[in-house]
Amino acid sequence: MAKSLAQIEAQIEKLRKQAESIKAKEVQGVIDRIKEAIAHYGLTAEDLGLARRPLRAAGGKAAKVAERKVVKPATLPKYGDGTGKTWSGRGKRPQWFKDALAAGRKAEELLVDKA
Repeated sequence: MAKSLAQIEAQIEKLRKQAESIKAKEVQGVIDRIKEAIAHYGLTAEDLGLARRPLRAAGGKAAKVAERKVVKPATLPKYGDGTGKTWSGRGKRPQWFKDALAAGRKAEELLVDKA
């Protein structure tokens, strides 16, 4: 006898719940072993590379710890049209640059002075 779609979906849901239950038990086992090892060896958050320096709020009170983000340097403009429109020379060419080239200007003419 062929199973109906509803029966198969019910079976999938049952298996999904079983998988979640098994995973939760495994995760708890891992956490317990980690806690045991930390206690046994007297490890600290700093030893594990988990310590973070809290930011200081006004008045010297500890503020929430912010995630550290990698700050990339801003790209300086390489080309400009003289009216404030600029382009770093990276990525897709902006429309103003394409229009200037179509109007007969050369890319070298649009270079921004680095003085």
